[in-house]
Amino acid sequence: MPHTTHITRGKVFLVGAGPGDPELLTLKAARLLASADVVLIDDLASNEMLSLCPQARVVHVGKRGGCKSTPQAFIEKLLVREASAGNKVVRLKGGDPSIFGRAGEEIAALEAANIEYEIIPGITAGVAAASQVATSLTHRDYAQGVAFITAHGAEGAAIDWSALAQAKLTLVVYMGVSRAGQLQTDIIAGGMAVDTPVLAVENASRSDVRIVVSTIQAMHHDFAREQLQSPAVLLIGEALKDRAVQLAKAALYEQQRSLVVAQA
Repeated sequence: MPHTTHITRGKVFLVGAGPGDPELLTLKAARLLASADVVLIDDLASNEMLSLCPQARVVHVGKRGGCKSTPQAFIEKLLVREASAGNKVVRLKGGDPSIFGRAGEEIAALEAANIEYEIIPGITAGVAAASQVATSLTHRDYAQGVAFITAHGAEGAAIDWSALAQAKLTLVVYMGVSRAGQLQTDIIAGGMAVDTPVLAVENASRSDVRIVVSTIQAMHHDFAREQLQSPAVLLIGEALKDRAVQLAKAALYEQQRSLVVAQA
């Protein structure tokens, strides 16, 4: 009778960690973390969530624009290797895995290696940013849809800003802080009105959140003045007009109140 070797393969879970607040993690994500053998965590996923998986071996695989990052090819090989060894692997990604989370590349690598996987959605930073400023991304009078855009596309990729301007969508721009100047130029060249509101939300849902109210015409200057940092999401569109006015008035009031207190 021929000798056969039973190979037990593990499974990979591509899990959305949400925008940062641990309480925005889904119940399913928390349950998977609690039973994981290995957790590969992104820089943008809150380290507070690691308290949910004390039994797991944790590997930090940071990927942030403008910073030293773990090569994507290495992450994919690690996923395949750990699952092939029979481990239950959680790939914990900031936001939602399917929105600028490189999920497509990891899925392709797992399928090529015949590794079972599952995607667990999370709250993406753009939606969290809208909640943070208490606004809707859509309004039947101004925007019937939303476009999620990354300012850092593939090499040579170009965004059709003219088409976006004509579509009258609310734009949610990820990874746009470091390219604010070029982004401003491209949007204006695309035909969007220069007084269109821009709400920049840094660290949405976290305790150190910051909000900068601006317009397309002033955004580069305002971001530099306020020293806006990544991770930040830019919300752009007419649907944000009323909230932008309210936030600007509130900020002005706080500035005046602080000045009076300082002079007293």
